[in-house]
Amino acid sequence: MSEGKKSLKMVSCGRCSAKNFIPSDLPSFETQPCNKCGGPVMITVKLRQFELRGVIASGGMGTVFRSYDLNLNREVAVKLMKPEIAVDPIQVEAFKREARACAGLNHPNIIHIYAFDEADGQKYLVMELADNGTFDGQIETNGRVDELLVLDVGIKIASALDCANRHGLLHLDIKPGNILFNNDEPPEPKLVDFGLAQSSEGGRDPDAGVFGTPYYIAPERISIHTEDFRSDMYSLAGTLYHALTGHVPFEAPTVNDVALAHVEQPLKPPMEEMGDIQPETDEAICKAMAKSPDDRYQSYNEFIMALTAARSNLLVKKYRGSEE
Repeated sequence: MSEGKKSLKMVSCGRCSAKNFIPSDLPSFETQPCNKCGGPVMITVKLRQFELRGVIASGGMGTVFRSYDLNLNREVAVKLMKPEIAVDPIQVEAFKREARACAGLNHPNIIHIYAFDEADGQKYLVMELADNGTFDGQIETNGRVDELLVLDVGIKIASALDCANRHGLLHLDIKPGNILFNNDEPPEPKLVDFGLAQSSEGGRDPDAGVFGTPYYIAPERISIHTEDFRSDMYSLAGTLYHALTGHVPFEAPTVNDVALAHVEQPLKPPMEEMGDIQPETDEAICKAMAKSPDDRYQSYNEFIMALTAARSNLLVKKYRGSEE
């Protein structure tokens, strides 16, 4: 090979499947932008029986790779813990907690955990693959999400949270970015990221910090530092509110102001934001986002029934509209 020419390898982009030619000597885990969509592409990396083929997402704890299990001949997601995080025992414990929390739950709308292990100095989770975008991505792309899809997601994720609660777990970080979709037809929503999950038994230290996403956080978690399943219910309703209206329930100049608004500021009903939202959906969201947990639905079954009634009513309206 003449000087100045480099050996190239063809790889497919994990986002758009476009073919890319990248240097075959590209260091492990180093990426280059896809020539079509700009997404990260990389040389396949072998980790035990797993081939890590492309980046799906990267967060504070680690990076998730679209991968292939050579032993079982199936696609999976592998989440590698970031090296700088892996030296912190507290962060490692949170990583393990996510694995244990999910592994104990068997629900079609909770991401399945297949393994938690370490190889070549890398701590990693092996998970079910759900790479058909996020609820957050749908909001960003469309501005607002169709009401029927919002209700479908609400019903299924409420059922997933009910399953977690029955197993003594609170999620504590419900937000659009933690709801993924798989490649089923229609795509199935999957709840992910149990890194902040806590036991629902016995409460917690009132002096402990409050973790979670302030745009969807329940007021009692801020005002009196307590939480139960109704706190996750509030956050799910806030997520549905965002999808229905195209903006978060409370907006303010700073994150602290946003968190405080959940405690002090009255919620503007979705119907007042968008007149095409039906009253049954509006009522379900507003009740689940009541300031006091005692004013919310007192079980996930109640919340699911309200969302299901709203969904049925919407379908009837659509059917009648199609006949006219």
